[in-house]
Amino acid sequence: MRVLTEEPLLRYNTLALQGRARAFLQVRAAAELERALAWARRQQLPVIPLGEGSNVVLAGDIEALVLRMAITGIELLEEDDKQASLRVAAGEVWHPLVEWTLRRGYYGLENLALIPGTVGAAPVQNIGAYGVELASFVRAVHCVDIASGREHTLAGAACEFGYRDSIFKRSLRDQVIITAVDLQLQRKPALQVNYPALAAALAQQPAAAITPQAVFDAVVGIRRSKLPDPARIPNAGSFFKNPVVAAALAAELAARFPGLPQYPQADGQVKLAAAWLIEYCGWKGRCRGGFGVHPEHALVLVNRGGSSGADLLALAAEVAASVCDNFGIALEIEPRVYGA
Repeated sequence: MRVLTEEPLLRYNTLALQGRARAFLQVRAAAELERALAWARRQQLPVIPLGEGSNVVLAGDIEALVLRMAITGIELLEEDDKQASLRVAAGEVWHPLVEWTLRRGYYGLENLALIPGTVGAAPVQNIGAYGVELASFVRAVHCVDIASGREHTLAGAACEFGYRDSIFKRSLRDQVIITAVDLQLQRKPALQVNYPALAAALAQQPAAAITPQAVFDAVVGIRRSKLPDPARIPNAGSFFKNPVVAAALAAELAARFPGLPQYPQADGQVKLAAAWLIEYCGWKGRCRGGFGVHPEHALVLVNRGGSSGADLLALAAEVAASVCDNFGIALEIEPRVYGA
């Protein structure tokens, strides 16, 4: 086990922000994780897991042991003519996993295609897109307690999943390292194609042609047309959560701002489109220093040559203040901020 000290993290985050980890280690096996956590306890260092770095903002150096989770593997636990259960290691990259499941006839994840990041990070914010959330497929999450090194398994219901939320962002935040996720997928397609953008993309196809692969292809096409590739334009995807508000407030806003997209939720609340709010405030395509709002998707903040996470967060604060001034709604950022 070779722990690196003062390791630059520029190439480990998709926003291409500068920052250093006081200690850094790539973990490729369970035994290596056990030794790393024991080392951190002896050094009295906090531990921070890192996957692809696609949902983080480095606002400075990190005084911790940063573990880049690179444990891989996919195990078929159970399969019959209706369902298949998989155990997927935390270091598996999400999009190739979706491709793998489709090739083998395991369905359900097609709406979640092209979401960046690793499997271990996916339950933390309950990734979702085009009308589907990961929570629908999680059978269990396996993790290791940072303080004790003990292994735990949480059933899907115990993960307390919500919109871009889970127990791993609240009571278990910074307490555990996710090592694997058990997914339960369908052997027969049960397509979810009602989300407006997805329905529009599939509208010209006959019903018989709308297969899981067709949904996957449509989602990939939509995302590539609207979202910048982090390899070319550094970004962290959607930077703000779509706000969820009371129905009465949503109705008031609809009367004041015709055209504001609204999505009723099962609990009676209404989800609003943060991108629409930001664009209405005139931020789409605008820049501040080395950072800016993407000209094609106002929910995405991009790095145009900046290096400071603090400068990026200052831009985000300006955007959020504009939305609050115009709509009385507080935007919440999606990425986890480290080093602030």
